[in-house]
Amino acid sequence: MKKRTLFFIAGLTACLLVTLAGCGGGASESRTDDNTVGGGYTGESSSLAESAPSAGAANASKLVNIKEKMFVAQINDIYLNPDDYIGKTIQYEGMFTTYTWDEMNMTYHMVYRASPGCCGTDGVAGFEVVWPEGSDKTLPKENDWCEVVGTLERYKENGESYLQIVMDTLTVKTERGAEFVAQ
Repeated sequence: MKKRTLFFIAGLTACLLVTLAGCGGGASESRTDDNTVGGGYTGESSSLAESAPSAGAANASKLVNIKEKMFVAQINDIYLNPDDYIGKTIQYEGMFTTYTWDEMNMTYHMVYRASPGCCGTDGVAGFEVVWPEGSDKTLPKENDWCEVVGTLERYKENGESYLQIVMDTLTVKTERGAEFVAQ
């Protein structure tokens, strides 16, 4: 099985294990003063448990704000029921990382949180993140704490289907949330 598949399956597997087990527990653009990469987002939320402001009932039904206390459960629901979420705006926070699949000379970016996995705390829960095609946006440093706001899309690569967030904004935050989450 290819390495890239394992990278993204690890998050889904961790989510499934937690649910089944009932565990309790870029380039020329620079960051702006509020650390928003790419512009567009100007505020910094002090709590993930807060709801994002709504621009009306129609927009509220399209925003999925993944909150810290239900992070794994919400990510799990999206992976298990992607058709319910495709095209919706997803907002969440986590750590930024880059993964390079050497055999294919491909690089992937992800914003995630650590979660329970097959061997204890080795799981990940989150999404691959990309800027819209043709955009020339910079990316944060490895392990920066970020807030992502973007649209969930499905894409195919080498005959396989994957989910990704096409970002509207990627904001580097100064206050970190829980790096490890378990429900």
